Amino acid sequence: MKRTYLLLVPALVLASCGSKDPGAKLAELRNERAKIDAEIKKLEGNKTDSAGKATPVMVMDMHAAPFNGYIEVQSQITGDEVVSAAPRQQGTINSVLVQVGQQVRKGQILATLDGTIAEQQMKTLEPQIELAKTMYEKTQKLWEQNIGTEVQLMQAKAQYDNLIKQKALAQSARDLYNVVSPINGVVDAVNMKVGDGSMFASIRVVNNSKLKAQASLGENYLGKVKEGDKALLVFPDLNDSLTAKVTYVARAVDNMSRAFGVEIKLGDNKMLHPNMSCILRIQNYTNPSAMVVPISVIQKTAEGDMVYVVEGNTARAVMVQTGRNANGKVEVLSGLKEGDKLVVAGYEDLDSGKTVVVQ
Repeated sequence: MKRTYLLLVPALVLASCGSKDPGAKLAELRNERAKIDAEIKKLEGNKTDSAGKATPVMVMDMHAAPFNGYIEVQSQITGDEVVSAAPRQQGTINSVLVQVGQQVRKGQILATLDGTIAEQQMKTLEPQIELAKTMYEKTQKLWEQNIGTEVQLMQAKAQYDNLIKQKALAQSARDLYNVVSPINGVVDAVNMKVGDGSMFASIRVVNNSKLKAQASLGENYLGKVKEGDKALLVFPDLNDSLTAKVTYVARAVDNMSRAFGVEIKLGDNKMLHPNMSCILRIQNYTNPSAMVVPISVIQKTAEGDMVYVVEGNTARAVMVQTGRNANGKVEVLSGLKEGDKLVVAGYEDLDSGKTVVVQ
């Protein structure tokens, strides 16, 4: 537009060359140029952007707010007491005495194997024990009447005691054909049927009162997690979550994985089961008064991180220093202050100094 107006100057000179006084002509041309320059400044002052319109944006007022930083990692629910009770002898399953979901106590017999041979050995000992007992009692009575010798009494007693020990050993051997629960808990799975062999048979018992969440963290987090840190367990499949505290942090890093373990004891919880997966978020940082912005508004530039703020009806680029981020938000350590109007939508088309309209 300015170029078009400037071309008028020589045209006016040519048009007035032959008829007017040079001084009058010069004054007339200067006056005309002043009018043209004023019109150009007026047009440039009213211009907003290349399209002639202000850029629409949305803003949020900056206020200090609490900010918590998290370490997020995949975790698994396990149990201190999840056991597979298995036969201690080889044989045929004779009976299964429990079913899934049944409460059992420590020492309770869950199933039995065919222990015929062990039972026969015990039955063979019973009459021998009765005879030895009778002989010992008679010998003892005679000894009390000063009949017989002390050696005879001691032999009778030794014979009886030896057979009692043999019976106890035979009973222990027979007990090996019983599948016994080693803990109090609930039957979680029964992997055996009557008539099957015992080689791969088992009954899983779970004590849900001693569940825990376990996870592994990379060694770069050493010193950043400690016992007592707040934690959040998120169960996407259950659409639920629960809060807890870190109860154990491993003291050593695994040589192979270069990671260390953390545990969170959960106690009794009916909604949880061993081997469930969940997301573990450990809160290891808190700033009670932080400038927090959506991480999406941070612009990466060669000079560093940048955001846009609105002053009046103009966008202004501001360099910021960011801290930790969590849940789609980031902590701003410097560059923003209370009351700043941060552009949260429409920043993609902005340049510093551009005219905006807040929606």
